[in-house]
Amino acid sequence: MILSRVKAAPTCTRLVFSHRSVSILSSNRYIKAFPNAAPNGGYLLTYLETSPPTSRLAIGTSTQLPPTPRSFTENHEFLSILNHVLRQHAAQDPILQSQALAFAGPGGSTLGSHGAFFPQQRKRRATSKTAAGGSEASGAAGQGGAGGAGVGGYVHLSDLRNPPDFGRIAFPEDILGSVEVDGHGKIIGEFEPSGTYRIITNEGILGLSDFLRTKLIEKLQDEEKEN
Repeated sequence: MILSRVKAAPTCTRLVFSHRSVSILSSNRYIKAFPNAAPNGGYLLTYLETSPPTSRLAIGTSTQLPPTPRSFTENHEFLSILNHVLRQHAAQDPILQSQALAFAGPGGSTLGSHGAFFPQQRKRRATSKTAAGGSEASGAAGQGGAGGAGVGGYVHLSDLRNPPDFGRIAFPEDILGSVEVDGHGKIIGEFEPSGTYRIITNEGILGLSDFLRTKLIEKLQDEEKEN
């Protein structure tokens, strides 16, 4: 992950880091890294451009750039905001809608590049019991199987940083959650977080569709104005 550095103010130089000098992740040009802004003196990662940044609305912090799963500390409040936005807007995401329509077609038993389809069934919450030869995953990511072809079911919303191969299900840490779809490809259920999603993995950091990223940034900006 290569980083490109830009200046938020003309008075800053490329050699001196301050709250006004910000780096941009080349793997996700919408995420800014403010140096010396974290409590431990590390980088604060955020979608917002305000300087100094609002730590409450940051994605998290990292002791180094590029951030890694080991150097990154997640901001739990940001994750709550993300899930709120997905509950409100995931059903309107054009990519997820196209997956839902494909699910209802004759080939709906196959999986899409952005999510996974599986038949309608009662959702099971993770328990301490495990099935023979395996265990149950938590949340929406723990449901599996094939569906479609006129039968209702569920569609996974997955992070774009590591889309699964066609016919495959995304890794649990890449699954944001799922929505229910009827036999005609219409999204009828509320978004349910998977409980297994990780903001950063070895494959990269949070990657949303243009539609969902825009909604998330709008929500963060609204929260910032209220503060």
